[in-house]
Amino acid sequence: MTGVTREAPVNASPAVASNAEGEEIEVLESTDVLPVAPEDQWKSLFDKYDPENSGFISTERFRDLLATHGSELDPHKLEVLLALADGNADGKICYQDFVNLSQEELEINKRSNSFRRAILQGSRQLKGCNLRDEADLGLSQRLVRHVAYETLPREVDRKWYFDSYTYCPPPWFILAITIAEVAVFMYYGFQLDRLVLQVSSPSFLKSPLPYHPQLRAQAWRYLSYIFMHTGIEHLSLNMAMQLLVGVPLEMVHGALRIGLVYVCGVLAGSLAVSVTDMTAPVVGSSGGVYALVSAHLANVVMNWSGMKCQFKLFRMAMALVCMSVEFGRAVWLRFYPPAFPPCPNPSFVAHLGGVVVGLTLGVVVLQNYEQRLQEQSLFWIFFCVYTLFVLCAVFWNIFAYSLLDVRLPPPP
Repeated sequence: MTGVTREAPVNASPAVASNAEGEEIEVLESTDVLPVAPEDQWKSLFDKYDPENSGFISTERFRDLLATHGSELDPHKLEVLLALADGNADGKICYQDFVNLSQEELEINKRSNSFRRAILQGSRQLKGCNLRDEADLGLSQRLVRHVAYETLPREVDRKWYFDSYTYCPPPWFILAITIAEVAVFMYYGFQLDRLVLQVSSPSFLKSPLPYHPQLRAQAWRYLSYIFMHTGIEHLSLNMAMQLLVGVPLEMVHGALRIGLVYVCGVLAGSLAVSVTDMTAPVVGSSGGVYALVSAHLANVVMNWSGMKCQFKLFRMAMALVCMSVEFGRAVWLRFYPPAFPPCPNPSFVAHLGGVVVGLTLGVVVLQNYEQRLQEQSLFWIFFCVYTLFVLCAVFWNIFAYSLLDVRLPPPP
């Protein structure tokens, strides 16, 4: 059995434990497993320690059960397993929690170094009071707690995030993208002398930013189209969803992971249009926004019982309504008679590309908080599928237009 080379004080804070000078942590190997016994034997033992037939036993009784009927575990690991099993931090364990302990033990070794260091040094007293019950919190601390309950389904993750988050760095990626999109929109709003339905202006598509099928060889357009929007109604819905969902997700998962999902959604959106709606241009950040929102909603549904955010059903319904309104607006605009035929109005397929990325790659990213993505097989499966799609779409753009003799609109 391997553990820490030097024990930290039990009541040390996570910051002290993770930054203590001279502390060298060996990676905990999964060599210690829970005692092996037939399932019915453990069920009968569990029932023995639950004379009231309440379906729960206290953590102290669970320790007695292991000490009496099972092999001895590392004390640090035992504390962690008890805390992880007790998702509601109420000092009780149900039989299903007990069954899940072996799975929780394996998850410890998949965590990032900072998370594993604090856990293995025994510095996380996770079976204390619930995070919601902590009082005398400042405004910034209440915001961090709110974000934790918005995005994380497990109490152990919420407490670790609450104790470790420092606002440094801030959620700069989503904020920077949002500011740039608003600035570009206002610039073209003054230049085109219109804010509503800018797409109806004859100079709208002459910008170097939108994707246009005649200009698909200009590779930057597959990403830069997010800075152009058809009008203030388009921009407003996208920015609202992008800030309300993207900022909390970036605060929890970081700019690198959220930026990966966002950019993959943007690129998948423009490539999906170039393959399925070959004559249409593309504008708007809906590909990236829909990737983030759909990933978050799917994560909430998949962890419904663990998500403790308030009014989650109502808020999920409102998010779906906003997505539906924005998508319906895009579909209507696509088939509305264009202002300057034969060039059609911008496509709506980018929304669908973003949703697919969110439900695959995005869900894997959001479900593995503080865990190493490179060790998640599902991440590599979806990433390889996404890479294959990008390569196929590139070849499609190079060869299919001429082979199919597609009649494209003239360049703007």
